[in-house]
Amino acid sequence: MRILIIGPSWVGDMVMAQTLFHCLKQQHPECVIDVLAPEWSRPILERMPEVRQALSFPLGHGALELATRRRIGKSLAGQYDQAILLPNSLKSALVPYFAGIPKRTGWRGEMRYLLLNDVRKLDKERYPLMIERFMALAYTPGAELPKPYPRPTLQIEAASREAALAKFGLSLDRPVLALCPGAEFGEAKRWPAEHYAEVADAMIRQGWQVWLFGSKNDHPVGESIRDRLIPGLREESSNLAGETSLAEAIDLMSCADAVVSNDSGLMHVAAALNRPLVAVYGSTSPGFTPPLAEQVEVVRLGLDCSPCFDRTCRFGHYNCLRLLEPGKVIAALQHLAGPNLIDTVAEVD
Repeated sequence: MRILIIGPSWVGDMVMAQTLFHCLKQQHPECVIDVLAPEWSRPILERMPEVRQALSFPLGHGALELATRRRIGKSLAGQYDQAILLPNSLKSALVPYFAGIPKRTGWRGEMRYLLLNDVRKLDKERYPLMIERFMALAYTPGAELPKPYPRPTLQIEAASREAALAKFGLSLDRPVLALCPGAEFGEAKRWPAEHYAEVADAMIRQGWQVWLFGSKNDHPVGESIRDRLIPGLREESSNLAGETSLAEAIDLMSCADAVVSNDSGLMHVAAALNRPLVAVYGSTSPGFTPPLAEQVEVVRLGLDCSPCFDRTCRFGHYNCLRLLEPGKVIAALQHLAGPNLIDTVAEVD
């Protein structure tokens, strides 16, 4: 059985899509899974053993370009028995339709009835989690999802990790705290830089080093965090945001002894690497896309106005993040690390 997955357009969603791939492999161990998705997602897909190959989709998010989608579809004709669409857009259904894939599965959305022939009606109460909505597409309509649910697990090659460490001159002589202060969604997901700086200060004083991760857009906030550290502590931090490729960021994050992250794609990467993780929530909620890992502490205030899921605070105060004190995150880190934190720091000292 040959299956083409039309992948999502966000880092976190792509990580969580591995739960679907796992379910497909459980039912059809010999099936072949290819994923058509933006080129940036290749490093994630290459670290998923269920995926045979990542097929680069050249169009940006939201672009129609009907002729290009037809050309891509025709190039895939005859290669697959089923297509499963994770986006709910009409555009995402065009390539499988043009490819003439016999079975085209997806949730009902954007008037795409004619493009799909295995259309599912989503019951949001039955499937409140995004991974449930992904996993359900692997089964017949109405089927019970088997538990426990699979967790995304990215596989790291030692050689690529060592190459990344060497490229950026990083060492593992001190335990590593990874900080992910960005969020592409918007300001209402970003815990303040000064709060991250307090966490960095406290952990460096306990013998840790700090690596900052993110996109090029997050580099300034990384510098803002480092600028708040006094000389002597600042040297134990490295701002990797915008300096690494996504592949390098994944490999380096696998070295982290703990991670603090906003609700972002990198949060899901950290979870899929099974790193001890403190997830900071503001305008959003872990009730839809929680980090899927064993060692997770979710920190949030739960104000009356949250979750609002707005990109910017409608009241302008961002209290759900601003009033979330660094001490809560530091306590969560210490709870996650437990005796290992003390032992590791003692060895460094």
